[in-house]
Amino acid sequence: MNDLVTEFDVPTVEVAQDTLCILALDLGTQLGWSTRDANGRVRHGSISFHPRKTDAAGQRWLRFSAHLSSLKREVGGEFHVAYYENVMAHGTREHPNVVAAHVYGGFLACLEVFCDINRIRLEPVSVTSVKKSWTGRGNCNKDAMVDEARRRGFKVVDDNAADSLAILHYAIAKEIE
Repeated sequence: MNDLVTEFDVPTVEVAQDTLCILALDLGTQLGWSTRDANGRVRHGSISFHPRKTDAAGQRWLRFSAHLSSLKREVGGEFHVAYYENVMAHGTREHPNVVAAHVYGGFLACLEVFCDINRIRLEPVSVTSVKKSWTGRGNCNKDAMVDEARRRGFKVVDDNAADSLAILHYAIAKEIE
């Protein structure tokens, strides 16, 4: 699988605040990302942060940090806000997949540092809120998220990219309220 898949031929999202740069992330080892630049141009993709055999312990996090910096440069050097899907365990039980929970925590920690260093407001959004704003149903499956992205004219490569577009859609709606 390619480390980076990017779509450039996507529709522009119309918003009232025409200079707002937004970063939207579906955090995980296969990370979905979307950006909206000051001109309303939306870019999105999915990138793998699976550890490589030769990687030292911190390489995944360094690659993620470098990716965030690259996205920031691509929108003109500034994000005003970053939204991410806030994954929470149900009830009081631990996350059902402990490794995935630890990886998610690592990505979130790196994102928090990146936003603090760059003075970017960080906004968590629940999985249910993202799904409901995108499809009208808060409990839809991955296929429904991908189908909705395609219905809206996006060429998504996987559910991670679709989720990041849904997070971006949610962010734009919240930012222009």
